[in-house]
Amino acid sequence: MSEEKTPAERGPNCYQCRHFAVSWDPSLPYSCRLMGFKSRALPAIEVLRVDGVFCKGYVAKEAPVPVATPIMNRPDPAGRYSREHLISKYC
Repeated sequence: MSEEKTPAERGPNCYQCRHFAVSWDPSLPYSCRLMGFKSRALPAIEVLRVDGVFCKGYVAKEAPVPVATPIMNRPDPAGRYSREHLISKYC
């Protein structure tokens, strides 16, 4: 049976890095803002291929902060809005 590798053994995941971007160029769809290049493969794979070591510039993205909606505008558990909300919104 194969053992699961830890994240440190697998290397960084570009999709979870704050410097990763998708470029507008179809022939070079991936980009690293930190190192300033575009490539056909994920930037971490290019760095590993060229330097022989895992990318040292990986910085995890910050988790998005959830935005609370006012209680007045929330639907009930069945997904319906209150009568007062609908009247105030559409009348």
